Amino acid sequence: MRIELGVLAVFAIGLASSTAFAQTAPPAENKGVSIAPLSGFELAKQGLSDLDQRQFRIRQITIEPGGVIAAHSHAKRPALTYILKGTLLEHRNGEDHVYKPGEVITESTDVNHWAENTGNEPVVLISADLFKE
Repeated sequence: MRIELGVLAVFAIGLASSTAFAQTAPPAENKGVSIAPLSGFELAKQGLSDLDQRQFRIRQITIEPGGVIAAHSHAKRPALTYILKGTLLEHRNGEDHVYKPGEVITESTDVNHWAENTGNEPVVLISADLFKE
């Protein structure tokens, strides 16, 4: 009886340790993940022949109420900017557009614009661009 209990105990410990080991292995497939493209552009169409001289960066930008991002061009610095918080009013080529959380500003090389926070809370942006120092 003792031997049988010992064998059962060893078997139970082995089973538990193999289960624990299996749980630490990295997953081979995604689970509970959804991916939705928000925006993008083809780099080849941006006319940037100096990609090897650029830095791909991502920044968080906060614009306080009443704050303004001055007029600028993206001719040499294409970007994708995600609105994380707040509402941003963009002025582009004589047209105005309001961006809200979850939306993306696509700033390809043909974009000249400026923006302002006309709301009562800070606007928080996450911006990724191809910057040339």
